[in-house]
Amino acid sequence: MSSAATGTPEIPAAGHVPARRPADGRRPRRGKAIGPWWKRMNFVGGLGAAVWLVIVGVPLYFLFVPSLRVSADYLAKGPLSPPNNLTVGNYATIMRSEFPRYFVNTIIVTLACVAIVLALALPAAYAIVRSRKKSVSTAFSVILLGLAVPAQAVILPLYLLITKAGLYDTLLAIILPTAAFALPLSIIVLTSSLRDVPAELYEAMNLDGAGATRALFSLVIPLSRSALATVGIFTAMQAWNGFLFPLVLTQSSSVRVLTLGLWDFQGQFGQNVPLLLAAMVLALLPLLVVYLVGRRYLLAGLTAGSGK
Repeated sequence: MSSAATGTPEIPAAGHVPARRPADGRRPRRGKAIGPWWKRMNFVGGLGAAVWLVIVGVPLYFLFVPSLRVSADYLAKGPLSPPNNLTVGNYATIMRSEFPRYFVNTIIVTLACVAIVLALALPAAYAIVRSRKKSVSTAFSVILLGLAVPAQAVILPLYLLITKAGLYDTLLAIILPTAAFALPLSIIVLTSSLRDVPAELYEAMNLDGAGATRALFSLVIPLSRSALATVGIFTAMQAWNGFLFPLVLTQSSSVRVLTLGLWDFQGQFGQNVPLLLAAMVLALLPLLVVYLVGRRYLLAGLTAGSGK
């Protein structure tokens, strides 16, 4: 019979010290740090964070603040001097130039490359994961070889192919090679992501009478959104920052992209550095926005398949 039933007080066991409670009857909080705040600080971590902030902040300061200054003030006081007499005249000058056309061309190239890569890489990765044919595994091995071939090594044969196809000096001359060189890595990322999809889900789809196409759209695409976002962001960055293909495969200003258009803001005997930095800021903003919006999906896609 328990002591509560008999009304007698419960006697603690030997060596056991009962926990004290405050006068108001509430339990004391556990795990609360004890001691002054300066003893709980991680000075090494804070110092490392401060150093990293300086390493990242100084280039951003050098990029953005001088773009709001005139060239004479920049040359007289240096790039890291405190800002004064800021102006947006450099940005107005850029918008009156051919920069908007280069910006639109770059957007067209980027969106087309992302669409082509996603449309080809996802079915290829789906076939690699679900098929047991030896020909599919052989094709996957050939795709992996694409990672070992740099664009500089095949630029001359590529130039001949583009010229023979009549695509020289067009946006397609930039889009097709850029998408082709982005496919191997994209297929690898999507393959790693699709391997995480449980086989039981595919079996459930088969029991419901769904074929391979319906499983692709109803099961694979919703579960691989993080990997698709990762592939889209990497492809967009590669297309947006591409320089070799636009340089070799285009010539006229009507199809010029931003990476080549920045040369328009350099003079023969000197250059207006604040004007050039303002153009670089405008060229950087879309990528920064895309990264800030999709960074959660980017990190999730990069870690796909790491648990296996």
